[in-house]
Amino acid sequence: MNDAPPLRVHALRRTFEDRAAVDGLGFEVAAGEILGLVGPNGAGKTTTLRTIAGVLPIESGQVRVAGHDLARAEMEAKRRLAYVPDEPAPFEVLTVDEHLEFTARLFQLDEAAWPVRADALLERFDLADRRDALGSELSRGMRQKLSFCCAWLPEPDVILLDEPLSGLDPRGIRAARAAIEEERARGAAVVLSSHLLELVESLADRILIIDTGRAVFTGTLAEARAAARTGDGGTLEEVFFAVTGGGGDAASGTGPEASRTP
Repeated sequence: MNDAPPLRVHALRRTFEDRAAVDGLGFEVAAGEILGLVGPNGAGKTTTLRTIAGVLPIESGQVRVAGHDLARAEMEAKRRLAYVPDEPAPFEVLTVDEHLEFTARLFQLDEAAWPVRADALLERFDLADRRDALGSELSRGMRQKLSFCCAWLPEPDVILLDEPLSGLDPRGIRAARAAIEEERARGAAVVLSSHLLELVESLADRILIIDTGRAVFTGTLAEARAAARTGDGGTLEEVFFAVTGGGGDAASGTGPEASRTP
């Protein structure tokens, strides 16, 4: 029996113009666990997720998805992974239905089973009446919902979420939160990155705080409170400031601009 975690990241490094956006980062996410990835703007969160997803090439280090080395077995690793980016960009000339069919064929899903699951996802995210809408016709929130549907369809082992509630209306937020919790219950390993610290605090089993591309804390919220000496009632926001030295402004991930990615 293979007890390896679905996601294992070791010594990951990624630079841009000689600046290390991700600098020796390492962590694991177990099956049925949500890891909250938080940090100030520019800390390397999106770069980390895009590298794990294979959107950016690995410069050095290792990413293993469901036991498959992303660098050596890229297709096998990517078949077990789903990525919801902070700015979903559907194909402009494909309909909602065609996006799901494309995803099913890409992941080689069972021809009899995937349409039933697709129908349920479209209902859950209020897209059933938009089946024939082109990607270019979808609002920001609808693009986000379509991204969820495509990510959920293959029932992946690993799910990467970058600001997943951005652009959603209250009904969409409720559906997304419930869907994330259900994916954890199904046994998926989920990485949730968001500036909405209350969201991370309410959903995450463990927290990874990064700053300048490096891990500054990994553990449960209770362990974070102890490390930051904020007391048992300390919120993730208080822990965040204690660990990163933030001053409570938008650049540190709080304040009026903190709920959106710049």
